Amino acid sequence: MEFFDVIQNRHSYRGNYLDQPVPREDLLKIAEAGRLAPTGKNAQTCSFVLIDDPQILARLGEMFERPASMKSAKAAIAVIAKPSRIFMGHSFHVEDFSAAVENMLLTITDLGYASVWVQGGLFMNGAMDQINQMLNVPIGQSVEVLLPIGVPAETCASPTKKPLEERIIFNRF
Repeated sequence: MEFFDVIQNRHSYRGNYLDQPVPREDLLKIAEAGRLAPTGKNAQTCSFVLIDDPQILARLGEMFERPASMKSAKAAIAVIAKPSRIFMGHSFHVEDFSAAVENMLLTITDLGYASVWVQGGLFMNGAMDQINQMLNVPIGQSVEVLLPIGVPAETCASPTKKPLEERIIFNRF
């Protein structure tokens, strides 16, 4: 796909996945895209747990009522971040993992898979702590985002976005 086609086709997929595996080589390509994302002060504060073990995927799926994609994922990536005060007492781990996640979402789309950025559900019912423990995440780091991955069972289009003219201003507001 051409670059802007990938951007235009990327969307949050919350539906079920087909029963088709996601090869490890594709998971590695997706993770490589995340690794190549820019990071504040080049601190590289995030890492990625690539999940293709059906038992772990099933346990993750049981933890989330929604989206459906968590329950039927054939693979997932847990994005782990380590807050690190690297510049005037500030940590850029949120920006770091956000850039990594967007790179990975674009790569997922380019490879013909679908995903959704799962973050809010991590704050419910102690899910983040349970997943940290399940994945043996070191103390001082935590899972910040889950990306369920698979071949979508349904076709859906990206949501309509406001026209560019409604969202840009040159020079001053």
